[in-house]
Amino acid sequence: MTTPAAQPPRDRALGRGISTLIPQAATTSPAEQAAAVLTAMRSVPVRVGVLQAAVVLLEERVRATGDEAERDAAATTVAMLRSAIGQAG
Repeated sequence: MTTPAAQPPRDRALGRGISTLIPQAATTSPAEQAAAVLTAMRSVPVRVGVLQAAVVLLEERVRATGDEAERDAAATTVAMLRSAIGQAG
């Protein structure tokens, strides 16, 4: 008789509490919300392919937007994602 391998514990607290970490006020911009999410997610493992896809989408947003704050936030996020990709590979 064999027993199934133990599953590693999941960090369910992050999933349940992440909305409390993201500013929800009506005056909060999408860039501010994204920055809060990135801060909360720094230590969460993500597949490299997801990061690469996000880089492509955000690079297009940098080129397409006329909003300087959005462009800066997207460019900063691209730099962070490229850094994470470099550390993973």
